[in-house]
Amino acid sequence: MPKSSNPSVTIITATYNASEYLARTINSVRNLTYDNVEWIIVDGGSTDGTIELIKQNEDVIDYWVSEADRGIYDAWNKGILLAKGDWISFIGAGDCYIPEAIDIYINAIRVSASTPELASSRVRFVDRDGVTLRFYGEPFHWGRFRKYMTIAHVGALHNKVLFEKYGFFDMAYSSSADYEFFMRCGGDLKTLFLDVVTADMLAGGICNGYKSLHETYLVQRKYNLGILAMYTYSIACSKRFFSRLLRGY
Repeated sequence: MPKSSNPSVTIITATYNASEYLARTINSVRNLTYDNVEWIIVDGGSTDGTIELIKQNEDVIDYWVSEADRGIYDAWNKGILLAKGDWISFIGAGDCYIPEAIDIYINAIRVSASTPELASSRVRFVDRDGVTLRFYGEPFHWGRFRKYMTIAHVGALHNKVLFEKYGFFDMAYSSSADYEFFMRCGGDLKTLFLDVVTADMLAGGICNGYKSLHETYLVQRKYNLGILAMYTYSIACSKRFFSRLLRGY
């Protein structure tokens, strides 16, 4: 894809009964300083007031749909099919961009030696009160990535051609399809890492538990990691157990 001085960015948000948290995400998208953004919300048939909140903010939401789906990755896949942007970003209900987030990404892409397939950064894990729990995200290194997910997917920019080249998210995985997608891309994935925090991610999502660890193990087995997959799974479960004791989440 040739570089553009003002490429379009599509933000995709999957929601389901998310009225308690969606407002903060709406405010963060509303406050973005980049002016060529499309926002798509794919709702799974909420009954808690999420739809009313969406309708109240249609001035900042370009397209939304509410219908039964098969989970977050089904919603993301629907969003990808609808997306008009050159770049695609995913952010969950309760997660927030910093106002300059998209500008930071686009400016870095403009001056990069070649156009990446993925531009990622660091995110800040926060609790419901906004207290920092930890930071996440590091440069893509295939050897490390095969052991665990190192990409902070929240707010990262995906070149749209990435999905044309490798397909969509595999819904066989309910919490680790993003990891499987990047494993499918392999070690030749063209990435750009920005050592800056561009978003806050609310702790407690689908990727924050043992189910995700087990699915990660299944992904690693799928891509022939063998004994290494079992080893990393055991270590990850142990770390998760003790971190919950120490951090309380």
